[in-house]
Amino acid sequence: MEEDVQLVLDIAEEKMEKALIYLSDELSKLRAGKASPHMLDGITVDYYGANTPLTQVSNINTPDPRSITVQPWEKNMLEPIEKAILHANLGFNPVNNGEILRIVVPALTEERRKNLVKQVKGEGENARVSLRNARREANEELRKMQKDGLPEDVVKRAEQEVQKLTDNFSKKVDELLEKKEEDIMTI
Repeated sequence: MEEDVQLVLDIAEEKMEKALIYLSDELSKLRAGKASPHMLDGITVDYYGANTPLTQVSNINTPDPRSITVQPWEKNMLEPIEKAILHANLGFNPVNNGEILRIVVPALTEERRKNLVKQVKGEGENARVSLRNARREANEELRKMQKDGLPEDVVKRAEQEVQKLTDNFSKKVDELLEKKEEDIMTI
């Protein structure tokens, strides 16, 4: 029975860890004024009839904090990549010089910064919901085990452990959000 309780705790921790990783990935896609190759994550290009991630058909670099360069592995991919970036609606206008695409990342306006902070808070709330769901699922599983004969004191201890996990991960979410908000609001 004890190993079953540990398994429930491990599963809850794994789900919370995944929520934190997902949050971190989503926050890395949000633009904070500095150019980052991650800004183009999620863009797919029509590569000989197949939707292919941009990173699989080109090199993406940031030569300076305000620009991104996209160098396709095949020159005939310049136009499809340019179209894909425009269709992604990220607010970028790529400049095609025949060899590479250069994207100048515009400075953020105060209004845009505030909208990004709202977006960050929304992502944070999604992560917190995931943490609470993992906690609820673990507690439900523990209660089921109690009905199947697990002693009440063991269940209470395990529920406290689940709460500690939830608190620790909530703190990590708060730290990530704080760092990202500070990054966005720094001019």
